[in-house]
Amino acid sequence: MSDSIRTRVTLGTLAGVVGFLAFVEFTSGILQGYYTPMLTDIARHLGIHDADVNWLEGSQLMLSALVVPAFAKLGDMVGHKRMLLVSTALTAAASLVLPFTDSFAVFLIAWALQGFYVVWLPLEIALIWSRSRGMPGRSVITARAAGLLVAALEAGAITGALAGGALIDALPLQVVLLIPALAVVACFFVIWLGVDESPDPVGGRFDTVGLVLISLALIAFTGGLSFLRLNGVADPLSWGLVALGLVLVVPFARWELRQSDPLIDVRMFRSPALGPVFLTAGLFGVSVLGAQAPLSTFARTDPAVYGYGLGTAGFATSLIIGVYLVAMIAGALLFPLVARLATPRRTLMGASTLVGIGFLLFLPFHDTYAQVITNMVVVGLGSGALVAALPAAAASAAPATQTGVATGLTNSVKTVGGAIASCVFGIALLQGATGAAAEGTAGSFAGYVTVWVVCGATALVAAVALAFVPRQAFTDRAVAVTAPATESMPASD
Repeated sequence: MSDSIRTRVTLGTLAGVVGFLAFVEFTSGILQGYYTPMLTDIARHLGIHDADVNWLEGSQLMLSALVVPAFAKLGDMVGHKRMLLVSTALTAAASLVLPFTDSFAVFLIAWALQGFYVVWLPLEIALIWSRSRGMPGRSVITARAAGLLVAALEAGAITGALAGGALIDALPLQVVLLIPALAVVACFFVIWLGVDESPDPVGGRFDTVGLVLISLALIAFTGGLSFLRLNGVADPLSWGLVALGLVLVVPFARWELRQSDPLIDVRMFRSPALGPVFLTAGLFGVSVLGAQAPLSTFARTDPAVYGYGLGTAGFATSLIIGVYLVAMIAGALLFPLVARLATPRRTLMGASTLVGIGFLLFLPFHDTYAQVITNMVVVGLGSGALVAALPAAAASAAPATQTGVATGLTNSVKTVGGAIASCVFGIALLQGATGAAAEGTAGSFAGYVTVWVVCGATALVAAVALAFVPRQAFTDRAVAVTAPATESMPASD
């Protein structure tokens, strides 16, 4: 068989794999959008206050920060498909518990464990990168596949939100909660039967001590941020936990540097290609995870009462979110095309700049529905490209033994950035309230301005950081660097 025929056959097989994985990401999107319209119904079913629903979000975010490093490393060691199956089985089991319990404690544990789906996208991109080994245009193939997966994810989120809102009005809660569980079960069989394992897992020894150290650091740090949001900035225990989390990173890093097969090769953070990618992921988490709730509440705020906001009803607000998600799909699909014309590095810079411009546009333009929609389209185009591009860029620049870890780190760092932003924005919206806002439940206008400025500024900082990445990074000609003292990246086009 000639090389050209073999390449076409391999590409056809890889396209089939991407198709199956797109179904998995569509289901992931359903999980992320489906439950939002029924959270009040869930609260009534469990007999809890609406405010306690925040514990569901917090528990899942904390779990995601913990499991991604472990599953990403295990994917590199024993196979990305294998860990996809394990994470899908855990997600399915947890999802099947939700319809059959009215205990808040059991529901909270199952809800947290359902968060194992966060490892799917990093593992899938690492699997695609591994399976495309030896193909011409490997970086472009991975970027295109990542764009398709993110498009499927966002399409699933839109479908989930619409379906969840419609079904909760027509069916009993138990039946409504069972539907996504069955979709996850179907995902398990789709992966098992339709996806081939990544070739040549690297093996090695799992760094249990490293996992314990980074888990303790993340639990302390994210827990401290959660308590800060709940108890306020004057709470010394909250600040103590945040400080403890930061301090615990030091023994973790020292331990990892001494290991021949670390959980996370911390030298990747010094790489001229990977370091800015991780920084961008963290700064991007500020807007993509931290700003969505403030944007929704701003739209719902009545300008006749508070002097700002749009005063939209629930459906009109959901349309803003829907347009934003459609823009993200467009951005994800456009990324590989633009990257091929302008290089991946410049496209990442452009995507970050779009996010920054979109949020800064809120400063002069926030008074009408059309203005907010326009701003969110600009933000969505950049955000969709970044969601697809960051794990693909990390995979192309990482050492062969750390592909899954590198893609997973973009998710973990993004989660940490979102957790920090969520805390800061929550505090900002409580500060500076005057007039009706001080007496009511709306956030302060100064707080919303803070959200827009911080999101815009962090995105522009990310664009500047990416300017220092070597020009051929994230392409097939790039040389991955994990220890700059011993290797160097080519610096010319």
